[in-house]
Amino acid sequence: MVKKRLKGRKMPKVGIFVCECGGNISDVIDVKQVVDAVKGWKDVVVAKYHRYLCSKPGQEIIAEAIKKQGVDRVVVASCTPRMHLTTFQSVLERSGLNPYLIEFVNIREHDSWAHGPRPNPEATRKAINLIRGGYERSLNLEPLETIKDKCSREILIVGGGIAGITAALELADLGFKVHLVERRPSIGGNMAKLTKLFPTLDCAQCILTPRMADVGRNPNINLLTCAEVQEVSGRPGNYLVKIFMKPRGVDVEKCRSCGVCAKVCPVSVSDEFNEGLSQRKAAYIEFPQAVPSAYAIDFNACTKCGKCEQVCPAKAINLNDAGKVIELNVGAILLATGYEIYEAERLENYGYGIYKDVITMMELERLTSGTGPTGGYVKRADGSDVRKIAIVLCAGSRDKNYIPYCSRICCMYSLKQAYVLKKMLGIDVTVYYMDIRATGKGYEDLYWRAQEAGVVFIRGKVAEIWQDNNGKLIVQAEDTLTGEIREDEYDMVALAVPMVPPAGLKDLAEKLKVPLGEDGFITEKHPKLDPVDSLVTGIFACGCSLSPKDVRDTVSDALGAAAKVASFLKSEYITTSPEKVVVISELCNGCGECVKVCPVNAISIYEAKAKVDPFQCIGCGACVPSCPREAIEFKNATIRQILATLKGVLAEKAPGEIRIVAFVDKSVGYTGMDFLGLDRENYPENVYIVAVPSTAVLGSKHILASFAYGADGVLVIEGNEELYEKFTRKRITEMGRDLTKFGVESMRLRHSYIPLPVYKKAAELFNMFTDRIRKFGPLSEEKRKKIEQSMQLS
Repeated sequence: MVKKRLKGRKMPKVGIFVCECGGNISDVIDVKQVVDAVKGWKDVVVAKYHRYLCSKPGQEIIAEAIKKQGVDRVVVASCTPRMHLTTFQSVLERSGLNPYLIEFVNIREHDSWAHGPRPNPEATRKAINLIRGGYERSLNLEPLETIKDKCSREILIVGGGIAGITAALELADLGFKVHLVERRPSIGGNMAKLTKLFPTLDCAQCILTPRMADVGRNPNINLLTCAEVQEVSGRPGNYLVKIFMKPRGVDVEKCRSCGVCAKVCPVSVSDEFNEGLSQRKAAYIEFPQAVPSAYAIDFNACTKCGKCEQVCPAKAINLNDAGKVIELNVGAILLATGYEIYEAERLENYGYGIYKDVITMMELERLTSGTGPTGGYVKRADGSDVRKIAIVLCAGSRDKNYIPYCSRICCMYSLKQAYVLKKMLGIDVTVYYMDIRATGKGYEDLYWRAQEAGVVFIRGKVAEIWQDNNGKLIVQAEDTLTGEIREDEYDMVALAVPMVPPAGLKDLAEKLKVPLGEDGFITEKHPKLDPVDSLVTGIFACGCSLSPKDVRDTVSDALGAAAKVASFLKSEYITTSPEKVVVISELCNGCGECVKVCPVNAISIYEAKAKVDPFQCIGCGACVPSCPREAIEFKNATIRQILATLKGVLAEKAPGEIRIVAFVDKSVGYTGMDFLGLDRENYPENVYIVAVPSTAVLGSKHILASFAYGADGVLVIEGNEELYEKFTRKRITEMGRDLTKFGVESMRLRHSYIPLPVYKKAAELFNMFTDRIRKFGPLSEEKRKKIEQSMQLS
């Protein structure tokens, strides 16, 4: 029975509150009509709407209803719960009501934004139905309490660039033990390669290296270089992380950085720190200010001749070093993995890799550096001076054939280099651009300074670069301001290629089960309200691991992330949401089926009963349908609660009307549905999104009840590939076959894996599936009753 009351439970008093969202909702949905409709529902004691429900006056309306009218179930119809659920939960807490006695109904991203922009009666009708689903569910809500347990107050930071360095120092100063893992022999990241920083043109090394040294001598920072994350297990607050310490060949405690090993080393290889513009030895130190200040052996190049080992005065070299694995117990993980530059070789029309004087802007950085391969003199590959140089902006970025996004900093670092080359080195500079994006403090001023210095700007996308018979580089481009096709010659061309996620980020993200976006960077929990939280509790991100950023924004990110991590581990106890599975002991017989299916080993058998670790449990709910005795219940997503939602959204169908239920996992999948609304991506109003912890929680009851209550088609959308492949695909396919027992076409049920990078496919799926169901027509009442009788639903 969906509306079955527990014995002794008093009749609830429901308050329904609808937000206009400053017109974002009310421009499409008739909010007054909605409120008038819901007022008459049983147990509703107050129904109101407000221009901005999340504002202080809006929150006070809810608080007053709780205190003065005795409201003990709150339904909020507004934007996505990803934005303001916690806001309204805090209102309940302040008003003396359990924060879990709230039902949040998304009528913005999933209704007004998806079915606007003009007033839409169907969107209004859908809003009423969605709110009815929330109302029905609210009648079945139960108070829950946050779970807490002891945690590790140590922190793992992955990435030793300026983001990782800043966060590590901040957290160390707050008293936390920090393990800073860097895959290179030294920390510093890409910033260590830079000469000057825009817009102030201050020395990059002067800013960076003192902070690097601070990391090296801070007693609260355990610096692990030549290291990579190998394996992660455990749960928020208590992660067990295996770190592979790659063979360095040099004991950093013994090494005196005398450099004797490099002098005798017979092997020379390309120097990656100088972007391949010079050579280094197999025994090397990355750059003079490296931290730790110790040499390393490149075992990919080393011949193990033994000369370095023989001459080392500190006996610090071990050519038999095979590396080792160490284990760390940490409470939180912060990803500061930085960026790499796009492979310019892919830009075939620009001749990179064919003509030696076509270089990248990072290579130009090294050429202008006093510690670079040419000592700060900009030279051509043949050693001659460069008198005229072209800088090509958006070389591969803002281009759907290569990288569709803007890297944000390319304009500014190119302006910086153009100014330095012209003003300080006397080199003629021409910048080819599509748009100059100078959006930060002092950025526009640098743009004007570059123009005043004599840098030439040509608005137009470069079509091709080639070398003439005299060895000069010819740049062909259309000047869009004059309409002229230009062919100009230069001694050197520098390509401003985009920033891309670093190699290994995808693999690391898979180990941590952290979703990546379409661009390959880490997806934040919310781009505005939670910009440094990942979608996984206890794992945070900052800097260019999230998206391209300049140094200022990266440092700001790192400081913000450090604050969030510190807040997360502020006491010796860690808390977790009570929205996890629990075992009903009196029903459990210890069969162990749940243990078999749990993807994170969060369930064990203790004294012939299943036991769940709520901190290790990721809340997927895969164990729920696996239990043959229905002894596992998902708190705040019980079968009773989900069926109540279905009954609400599917009620009061018009004759011949088609309705489709789309079950969507509330983490990745739900985020994608929100993004559809954010993009104003339209799809049919008859699609009703019902959030579930993950689609692995769905059993035959959920699917059959959908059809019994009025659904004509059911979609199951999962954004987690592992859960989809392991559970959803097989289970939903089997359920589709079972539908035929009731005379229901199996094609009325469909499952789909839609990860966040391709969330727009959901709109296509909604349209296509709606067309299919319309061809089938509404499911007959006879078939619905047959299903209902088999389940004894009411």
